[in-house]
Amino acid sequence: MTQNATGARMLRQMLGQGGGGSLVDRIVEDLAMQIIDGTLVPGADVNSVELAKRYATSRTPVREALLTLQREGLVEIPARRRPRVAPVTANQIRDVYEVRANLHGLVSELIVRKAPDLDVLWSWQAKLVADAERDDVDSYFWHNVAFRQAEAEVAGNAQLARTLSSLGLRTLQWRHVSLSLPGRLDRSVSDHDRLLLAYRDGDAHLAVAITKSIIMNGLKAIEGSGWVEAQR
Repeated sequence: MTQNATGARMLRQMLGQGGGGSLVDRIVEDLAMQIIDGTLVPGADVNSVELAKRYATSRTPVREALLTLQREGLVEIPARRRPRVAPVTANQIRDVYEVRANLHGLVSELIVRKAPDLDVLWSWQAKLVADAERDDVDSYFWHNVAFRQAEAEVAGNAQLARTLSSLGLRTLQWRHVSLSLPGRLDRSVSDHDRLLLAYRDGDAHLAVAITKSIIMNGLKAIEGSGWVEAQR
């Protein structure tokens, strides 16, 4: 994945890194990006010795980085075994997507109820349209993440935003898989356009339905792709 400015900034924010200036922060960010974009697949070994050589450091910063990624659910560190990218199951993905669909449905309901200025959402939508026209999956993915974060902020419920954030970085891996599948960008950008029109028209029922449909269609795309089975 090309680390565009939006992706790098958002990843650092999710990790609570601020400027992300330390070596540990850099290792965390690099590995997280590789896990999210599929360069490192679930179950793949993460060799701390090779990482120490790559970053010209001792194994201590590498261990600290891996512990951070373990807390975020991206890495497993089994006893007496090499660290690995955390495995994933179909049930795990479905459970998280069902929670996400309902939480984002509440976000949509709050947006319609509060009728805020939607300019920030339309600006992100313009970026999604441009990304889809270029078939730029990575840029679309990060701009989509930013769109969802902007929605949560516009909804004005800090606890809801924190709850969505608590689902963690692990969901980004799955969302990237979904958007990478054939035809998904065009479908996604069209659905987001319909969602913004529902917000504009003050149609809460439709907005909630579209939001849930967007997320659950992402789940269906993953399930239909055979991606989970291919990681075993």
